[in-house]
Amino acid sequence: MREVPSSTAGESPRSPDLSRNEPGGGLVGLLLDAARSHPASGVLSLSAAGADALPLMTYPELLQAASRVLGGLRTAGLRPGDRVALLLEHSQDFIPVFWACVLGGYVPCPLVPLRSDAERWAAQLTHVNTLLDGPLLVTTEALKGELPDVAGLAVACAEDLAAAAPAAEFHRAGPDDLALLVLTSGSTGAAKAVMLTHGNLLASMRGKNGHHRLSSGDTTLNWISFDHVAALLECHLLPLSVGATQIHSGPETVLEDPLRFVRLIDTHRVTVTFTPNFLLGHINQALERPPADFAPDLTCLRHIVSGGEAVVRTTGLTFLDRLAPYGLTRAALWPAFGMTETCAGSIYSREFPEADAGQEFASLGTAVTGLEMRAVDDEDVPLGDGTAGELQLRGPMVFTGYYNNEAATRQAFTEDGWFRTGDRGRITGGRLTLVGRSKDSVIVNGVNYFSHDLETVLEQLDGVEPSYVAAFPTRKPGSDTEQLVVAFAPSAPLDAAGPGGEAELHRLLVAIRGSVVLHWGFRPALVLPLPAEEFPKTSLGKIQRALLRKRLESGGLAVYERRAAEVTAYQLGDHAAPEGTTETALAKIYAELFDADPEAIGATVSFFELGGTSLDILRLKSQVERTFGIADLPVLDILRASSVRDLARRLDAGRPAVPAAYDPLVPLQTTGGKTPLFCVHPGVGEVLVFVNLAAYFTRERPFYALRARGFNAGEDYFTEFDEMVQCYVRAIRDQQPHGPYAVAGYSYGGAVAFEIAKELESQGERVDFVGIFNLPPHIKPRMEELDFAEGAVNLAFFLDLINKEQSERLPEQLRKLPPGQDPIETLLSCAPAGRMAELDLDQPAFTAWAELAQSLLTMGRTYEPTGSVERLSVFYAIPIRGTKEDWLNLQLKKWDGFSRSPVTYIDVPGEHYTLMGHRHVAAFQDILRRELDQALDGN
Repeated sequence: MREVPSSTAGESPRSPDLSRNEPGGGLVGLLLDAARSHPASGVLSLSAAGADALPLMTYPELLQAASRVLGGLRTAGLRPGDRVALLLEHSQDFIPVFWACVLGGYVPCPLVPLRSDAERWAAQLTHVNTLLDGPLLVTTEALKGELPDVAGLAVACAEDLAAAAPAAEFHRAGPDDLALLVLTSGSTGAAKAVMLTHGNLLASMRGKNGHHRLSSGDTTLNWISFDHVAALLECHLLPLSVGATQIHSGPETVLEDPLRFVRLIDTHRVTVTFTPNFLLGHINQALERPPADFAPDLTCLRHIVSGGEAVVRTTGLTFLDRLAPYGLTRAALWPAFGMTETCAGSIYSREFPEADAGQEFASLGTAVTGLEMRAVDDEDVPLGDGTAGELQLRGPMVFTGYYNNEAATRQAFTEDGWFRTGDRGRITGGRLTLVGRSKDSVIVNGVNYFSHDLETVLEQLDGVEPSYVAAFPTRKPGSDTEQLVVAFAPSAPLDAAGPGGEAELHRLLVAIRGSVVLHWGFRPALVLPLPAEEFPKTSLGKIQRALLRKRLESGGLAVYERRAAEVTAYQLGDHAAPEGTTETALAKIYAELFDADPEAIGATVSFFELGGTSLDILRLKSQVERTFGIADLPVLDILRASSVRDLARRLDAGRPAVPAAYDPLVPLQTTGGKTPLFCVHPGVGEVLVFVNLAAYFTRERPFYALRARGFNAGEDYFTEFDEMVQCYVRAIRDQQPHGPYAVAGYSYGGAVAFEIAKELESQGERVDFVGIFNLPPHIKPRMEELDFAEGAVNLAFFLDLINKEQSERLPEQLRKLPPGQDPIETLLSCAPAGRMAELDLDQPAFTAWAELAQSLLTMGRTYEPTGSVERLSVFYAIPIRGTKEDWLNLQLKKWDGFSRSPVTYIDVPGEHYTLMGHRHVAAFQDILRRELDQALDGN
């Protein structure tokens, strides 16, 4: 590293001669016009703590400060076209030096310090020094002392440069002249430098403001560091171009206290700002229990642009809803798309959330004036309206190429000049919706899985630190496909001592594995708990997955891999090797299901503790039947004998001559020291719906399900509602003789759970939690509506044999069948053969199940709720018919008359039949576990 000589200080300053620098010389014209036309506006920099503001630097004062730094740069020997790397953390330092480069015709390239990783920082600076052909690095005196030693890197201090006499003449740039270099956020060794010309930037400002409509009366807020184009272009150049006042705060100000972002909007009467989706999530979390003094006035805020990552629709909606009482308008959130290569924001949606009903991620709206977009197939042939393909862009704000990287530039553009974004999307009526990101994906067996899609699901898990989840690929030597790695930061310290800390970590490992299987259909090769500080992030908070992969594959994260393995081994207990032919064969089947070594499968470990899901139960059933030549292995046998050893005993014993006595209790998860939860079946009588939910309670609290009578040979249906209730109460007390109890029921089971709780209380026992999953107290009217046809259709829909549209039209169609035509045969003709085989169902088995379900409905027609329990928690989702609001207010709130304490009503995602399905179970379990912990007070 070599120092650049300081410029001469002590000369009397001279103001720049604006008359000799008419607007029109590229970006120079923007600053000159702002200084002339809007002398009272400028840049307000906040202190590191975010509370105090430095004096406003007006645009004339900014021009003066930049002129002095330009004088210093000229004294240091720079000439137009030279590259200048800017390592300046604070806006009051960065902005004057940036403009000095623009005024002098030099090409700035923003950087950020990487203090937490000296090796990575040195590699970054070495790469930049080589890539940019030996630039001058400008930094502060304080940062200079922290710099790693990089051979040949020229360094100058901003304080010394600013002490020079101001330059009076400025460089006049042409539209094709290079104005800015911005590094991509790839791993250190592979970062490319995006070239943006004066023409690109000016076109971008014009296009952006066609959507924003900023004026000199606006005030903008930025908290992103300047190595990200959103900070420099969206939050600095754009407001400057119209003479608006802009406020800049450091990232730490907001990330340490997300609500400070909201308070700053109020304090400074901000009209426009920018933030990625993850901050919206942090704010939502903080507003679950807002501070007593939190009372901002957000009526000033016109819109918030949200880009940099996908905007999750529910996150955005929650943000709008939670801030609506403070004056935030429903139209305030603008999901946006932009890349460094497109001068940041270039596509904006002004129709959120109304345009995004039913979508997981927000659509991104329309392109700015001058930008063209198209979706193409693999041959770059444009696709029709609404057809998904690779997103390509063209226009005056699209970059010209990568600096010193002709190969990457060629790959980035089509032969006819369109930029390949690397995103997949569809364009419908001029509006863009992304459907995946090709370079942020995992390819398993030829199928692309997009990282942010899974990360959004996993971030919902209780115990996982938000914005610290990364899904990325790895490839073992010799492997013919990529494998998935999920890295996450636990909310509790990773090295938390004692059984409690290890049990919680093990619960998270099981929950994440299960969530991946349910969401993507396959198991991750590795779930890796890491401290938050081990996640490499860009200044925008974006995790650098490529760098994590490099560290993993080089052995840099081995200590954390060992920690996860040790915790899992300890929690699963001493390894018991399989014994005998049956156990050995079953261990091989388990190993195939869990992609593990058969010798690693302990004979006494539960199938569910290994990460088994409802999908795996059906696969296990099929493989066991095929391996052992069994005609029909009951699912209940697997549920009750879930370890290799227990299932082997069941298989070796053969089918008993006399069926076992009916026992309604099915243990789905038996570990953990907290109060057990007993869940009653829905109207179809089966309990498989609870399997995936139960997995999230591993090592926390036992989870038992209550299954209806009549599934097994020789079993009669229940004929009286009270008979069923009394049977279930006896089973619960046999398992747990005394309270406090926790009971819940899904749909039809909610009424049964209420009656169970009443009976337990009448026996002198405490029932501290009664959960009702989306059922009103008066079920008789609905039961009377459900004839056999509709009951069978509902069962088929519940089992994913038909879709929602079919479930709505088929009942009437079945009722109108001519005499002699079997309605079940007609119904099942609509079901995919593969799904029937997966469920091991045929027409007689489905008919028997439909008749059992009808027996439950028949009992429900006689049910009238009476009495009360001490407390109730009602979880509500989108109903089968009508709106969620009417469902809550007109039906569910009738539970108020059946609880001696105020009823708690909890909004949960999904629809009636899907609230515990694979899309929503991760969110539902988080809500349920919180409510259980609060009600049971740690019991």
